[in-house]
Amino acid sequence: MAGRPRAATGEGGAGGRALTVAFCVVVQSERLDKFLADQLALSRTQAGRLIADKRVTARGKALRASAVLEPRTEVTVALPDDAPPRSYTPHHADLRFVFEDEHLAVLDKPAGLVVHPGPGHWNDTLVNVLTERGTDLAAQGGEGRPGIVHRLDRDTSGLLVVAKTDLAHRRLAGAIERRAVKRVYAALVWGHLRKSPVDIDAPIARHPKERKRMTVAGGGRHAVTHAALVAQFAHSDLLRVRLGTGRTHQIRVHLAHIGCPIVGDREYAFGGSRRVTPSSRNEAERLERLAPRQLLHAAALSFLHPVSGEPVSLTSEWPADLRPALAEAAGDANLLAERNPLQYLGFFASDD
Repeated sequence: MAGRPRAATGEGGAGGRALTVAFCVVVQSERLDKFLADQLALSRTQAGRLIADKRVTARGKALRASAVLEPRTEVTVALPDDAPPRSYTPHHADLRFVFEDEHLAVLDKPAGLVVHPGPGHWNDTLVNVLTERGTDLAAQGGEGRPGIVHRLDRDTSGLLVVAKTDLAHRRLAGAIERRAVKRVYAALVWGHLRKSPVDIDAPIARHPKERKRMTVAGGGRHAVTHAALVAQFAHSDLLRVRLGTGRTHQIRVHLAHIGCPIVGDREYAFGGSRRVTPSSRNEAERLERLAPRQLLHAAALSFLHPVSGEPVSLTSEWPADLRPALAEAAGDANLLAERNPLQYLGFFASDD
């Protein structure tokens, strides 16, 4: 959606004085939030905040981030003149921290928690929870992402590190860029790996038609995922997955790309239980019903402390809400009572 500036005035807007800018939409193709980000050189988070604050209108009506406008529509944006420092609405949620000092914190993120504010989740994210807790967060994470070094999808649980100081953030981000931070996930997938271990090297880009999804596509960003078999079951495999890069939805997209989508993944299912032969379809459907979300968990995290240089190595067991599905896949009811199912299955014994 390309735009052409039409006017700029000093009119008032929500929250005080504002610079009002109008654009005329030339073609129709992209969502409003991406259009604003491109036209005003903003991040998607900043553009989304303008929309959420009802500063973006067309024909006198406030627009939603998902709006796709007709050609020749005039979009008006009331930009704050002197925006105050960004603050975050406190939000309460119980979090379990597995490591914390004055430089950083590592938490075991529960499923359902978005990491940082964005469209649809401005005030109920991990950043808001950490604000309510009084946790110091590095400003270097950027607008809307203070302290955030890496992310987990909303419905992915497990270990996540946040930086409390700019020094820690800068060094941790550099370590991730150098692949010196080891991030290992447990994933239950449909089907079986053709060989193990396997290196998946395939570029990832946003899906051309479904903007909330990613896909393997030529010209996308370089992405590498390493996967190895831990246990093979009748219709699924338990994998140990290590990130080589950190693209959006990377593990989910890459595993689906090689024909082993994650059980319970609603966006990248590629058929799910329907992939299983009809004679075993009932068993597969029973497994699918027991999956409340994608069976993907950030189970291990290791790095050198960004200040002391001491090794930090942490693990997180398979979460309780995914245990019934794992027990069903394995055909082993003992896993329901097992306190450490990943250890029981030998997940932490391997080191690929």
